[in-house]
Amino acid sequence: MNNSHQETWRLAWPMILTNISVPLMGAVDTAILGHLDSAIYLGAVAIGSSILTFIFWAFGFLRMGTTSLVARAIGRADMDASTLLLLQSLLLAFILATLLFTLQGSFIPLALDLIGASPAVAALAESYCQIRIYSAPATLMTFALVGWFIGQQNTRAPLLIIVSLNALNIILDFVFIIGLKMNSDGAALATVIAEYGGLLLGLGLTWKTIRPQLAGQERKRLYRALGRYHQYAELLQVNRHLFVRTASLLFTFAFFTAQGARQGDETLAANALLFQLLLLISYGLDGFAHAAEAMIGKAVGAKSHTDFIAACKSTSFWALLTALLFSTAFALFETYLLAFFTSIQAIIDIAQGYYVFIIALPIVSVWGYQLDGIFIGAGKTKAMQNTMLFSVFAVFIPIWWILGDYNNLGLWLAFCAFMLSRGLLLGAVFLYFQHTKCWFDNRCERINPE
Repeated sequence: MNNSHQETWRLAWPMILTNISVPLMGAVDTAILGHLDSAIYLGAVAIGSSILTFIFWAFGFLRMGTTSLVARAIGRADMDASTLLLLQSLLLAFILATLLFTLQGSFIPLALDLIGASPAVAALAESYCQIRIYSAPATLMTFALVGWFIGQQNTRAPLLIIVSLNALNIILDFVFIIGLKMNSDGAALATVIAEYGGLLLGLGLTWKTIRPQLAGQERKRLYRALGRYHQYAELLQVNRHLFVRTASLLFTFAFFTAQGARQGDETLAANALLFQLLLLISYGLDGFAHAAEAMIGKAVGAKSHTDFIAACKSTSFWALLTALLFSTAFALFETYLLAFFTSIQAIIDIAQGYYVFIIALPIVSVWGYQLDGIFIGAGKTKAMQNTMLFSVFAVFIPIWWILGDYNNLGLWLAFCAFMLSRGLLLGAVFLYFQHTKCWFDNRCERINPE
């Protein structure tokens, strides 16, 4: 195994475990709620978590943008810039979380109205959201911390943070849902407490790393920089593109959930079950995308085209191999996976009708995930934004509308087309950037003005 493959695995394996633990948290919620005596609790958490995932992940740029800029700073051997980026991202995360908490009374009822679930499910989902929104500061600040660690080429710290957070959440799920009979509200409360536990651990790990740089005159200089708007220019520019890109992606997920809800509580629950497997795919493949972000960012910061190409090849090779393993495992263990999530036969029957998409999606979607990592690391975020907008509004929505008579089948077909489009479009832009040799400068301004 050459050096680029070794570096890929050094960075990727902690992020794979980290990422898989995230849908595992949702999978435990789904499994526990799916074995209660009604589908409405599972449906409520599906809708409530979808709304808050849309809101929180819309600010996922706090992770991706921080990783991109910090990795390039590391490539330039600029540790002061790396520390300043951490402080800026944490401050920005806290401000945005405060804004979200202030506006919750407006967007939660509006989102529930747009989804249009049954009254029983909607009431439980609203209660779930009202509890879960208290985790906003912890969630957004943890995004920034994880992004900074990945940019620092340290993926073991995020592993410790996220696995600890999820382990605490699972324990609290059993306490609140099973022990205290709080059902969907218990799932929300467990997540809130776990998120703050993860934040405290992350801050502790970060302090050990940056403490030497926050001493004496250096600390005063960094604090003064936090109050200067122009110091945020690059962070805000990258984050603007990533915000639009991520919001478009999450719109697709929320739209998918809403259309499933309109077809009944059991279809909503079946789609929620399958989406847990879809999240397992995305988080698993994102491990190599995160490795690409760190390696590509460092190569771009050092202006090394050789390292850039080596990182692209090694991370993409292992991502494709992992996608093939996912598809194989899903095909072999269909019966066991569905039974794990629910004992309600009606939900299993519906899920089996669409399970073929779960088998196909790892191969279809791997290219989009992997190219995202490459483009984030290189800082070519406007290209990501534009290709995502096209995939949502020129591919997913039109195909869903054309196939409207096919109901849930049409919805899944449109979603697969959307995931395929992401990879194809980013692949075309990648080849264009390679042909014009503009990964390390701003000559490709028509596509990616910086």
